[in-house]
Amino acid sequence: MIAAPRGFCAGVDRAIRIVELALEKHGAPVFVRHEIVHNKFVVDTLKAKGAVFVEELDQVPDGAPVVFSAHGVPKSVPASAEARGLEYLDATCPLVSKVHRQAERLVGMGRHILFIGHAGHPEVIGTFGQVPHGAMTLVETVDDVATLSLADETNLAFLTQTTLSVDDTAEIVSALHRRFPLIQAPRGEDICYATSNRQAAVKAIASGCDAVLVIGAPNSSNSLRLVEVAEREGTPARLIQRATDLDWAFLDGVATLGITAGASAPELLVRELVDRLAERFDVREQEVEQTRETIAFKLPKGLSEAA
Repeated sequence: MIAAPRGFCAGVDRAIRIVELALEKHGAPVFVRHEIVHNKFVVDTLKAKGAVFVEELDQVPDGAPVVFSAHGVPKSVPASAEARGLEYLDATCPLVSKVHRQAERLVGMGRHILFIGHAGHPEVIGTFGQVPHGAMTLVETVDDVATLSLADETNLAFLTQTTLSVDDTAEIVSALHRRFPLIQAPRGEDICYATSNRQAAVKAIASGCDAVLVIGAPNSSNSLRLVEVAEREGTPARLIQRATDLDWAFLDGVATLGITAGASAPELLVRELVDRLAERFDVREQEVEQTRETIAFKLPKGLSEAA
């Protein structure tokens, strides 16, 4: 069974296209701060076209164009680029940018933000970097809620990382509401449509499968959550980056296999996996579609004309 929707979301499509168009416009090299999205195949493909990936802005030569990743960056990063006169393109997913704007607005209203997310994730670092130091507190688990020590418990709001487990986040949000009845919720759901849809699609197939394979990177939050969703349904699940990583022993006794891909994994890798399975098994495909995605995001000014 192959889950649908799966693979690339609109934010990932947009980010990759930004790098490709920047290469067409400027020629190689175009520098990219951090992985544009969390997928080695995508990064390697862009490297082959002339993209150079760096960890920090000071690795970008003067006068070179630079792209910021889809996960978002602290305000200090574009400020540093402007101070150096670098031409930059911001590939931050618009849904992450929406969370950034909410954070600024809430802090401007004098609220302290409890941010639900994973420590060290680029999206979390980027969101914290939108507001003054100390204006946000990270919450990773339900247990964290019980141990929070805050100066003012009556003037709070919460926001979330866009790529979290829907079920885990709901539990944390419930705990926040129980402890802080006056806490202000986001205007809309922060967990992005693609994350929610892919988790729902895995839930739809997991109970009917003997095992589930998720194609994605080990540093991809949304891909790791898909493994957890399948396991929560009682189905063994494994994350692999591509078909060559497949452990055949994992498939011992498996008659029905579920396949999905994280939001940063291209469909080509799904087809590659199915082809590899067909080398050893009699494969019959069944796609189970939960919902159809039609969302597309606009390109930044200056690149939309090039497209």
